[in-house]
Amino acid sequence: MTTTAPPSARPSLTLRQLTAAGGGPRYAAALAVDALGTGLLRPFLLLYGITVLGLSATTAGLAMTVGIVAGLACLPPLGRWLDRGARSTAVAASMLVRVAGVVVLLAAPAGAGTGPFTLAALLLGVGNQSWPAAHAALVATVSEGRLRDAALAGARSVRNAGLGVGALLAAGAMAAGPGGLRVLAVASGVGYLAAAGLAWSVRVAADPTVRQDAPGAGPAPRLGALLGANVLYVFCLNVPEIAVPLVLVEQLHASPTWAAAVFVANTVLVVTLQVPVTTWSARWSRGTVMAASGVVLALGYLGFLFATGLGPAAVALVSVPFTLGEILYAGSSTALVTALAPPALLGRALARFQLSTGFGLAVSPAAITALAAHGPAALWGTLAAGTAGASAAVWRERHRA
Repeated sequence: MTTTAPPSARPSLTLRQLTAAGGGPRYAAALAVDALGTGLLRPFLLLYGITVLGLSATTAGLAMTVGIVAGLACLPPLGRWLDRGARSTAVAASMLVRVAGVVVLLAAPAGAGTGPFTLAALLLGVGNQSWPAAHAALVATVSEGRLRDAALAGARSVRNAGLGVGALLAAGAMAAGPGGLRVLAVASGVGYLAAAGLAWSVRVAADPTVRQDAPGAGPAPRLGALLGANVLYVFCLNVPEIAVPLVLVEQLHASPTWAAAVFVANTVLVVTLQVPVTTWSARWSRGTVMAASGVVLALGYLGFLFATGLGPAAVALVSVPFTLGEILYAGSSTALVTALAPPALLGRALARFQLSTGFGLAVSPAAITALAAHGPAALWGTLAAGTAGASAAVWRERHRA
């Protein structure tokens, strides 16, 4: 897929270089503000539907699922828009769509029914699904090579930090009941609006002379194996939020504090290690690193299976190396797609990749809970086997492209 980078391609990066490669200080600020706004609302959106709008948990959950799945439909046209040159405008648009979603939430009175909440979930889903592809396309436009990989990793660290801080602030506001949830929605909307303004002000667009029909534009890359594998890989992102809490609380009857500790540890590790690990792994090709991340994740699933019989402390301990697998995956997957795609087809390639990611994130909660109902062996064994198979598929394709 890509050749091993020489030592000269892996210099030590300063914060200024990393910020510039990621779009500059204003864009970094936009990412931080957007993540903070997302952290304020997204973890409690279901509770907003139940507490403020008076919906049942089943109805609110179904509306959120519909919003996530329907949001995937925006990706093909987004890919074509990106290939026509949109970059910072597309990022800003993904944030403004979420502003509209928050406005719908705030305008809906209690007892308004499922319509407003479903519409709000749809708008938020469109924004959440379109942002990753638009962001990756922008970074790929202002940087290249391993510096681009490090910039993408840095953005993930910033985003996870913002999400974590936002969630902590929101947890405190939850004590105020429905009024507190409305305040969170207002703060989230203001954050999205400010982030959109900052992102738009960067004024980054692709070279208009790079077109799909231009000489040397290159054919569309074959991503079938990568996209199929990614659907299974992405299950790992829901393990700290869904699988581990299910095992700790429902199967081991441990205190929810253990699940919270695992989630916090996961966030801290991603924030602090994403850039160093991505930079360190640049000595190997991106395809090799992604295949290796699948092996680490599969071993982590088996580790969780073994640790379940030893108690909550063992499960929490296994989550550390498992998170390293997640970091390797996140640092190599999007970077691999941006490296494989010709510039004229970058938008469509990233949109297809996000489609596989969004689909995996949409189905993984139902799959994880269904497997967990049959015991630890069914849950962790199936995830290990599926991820190992996905890793093998990536390994077979690593030299093609």
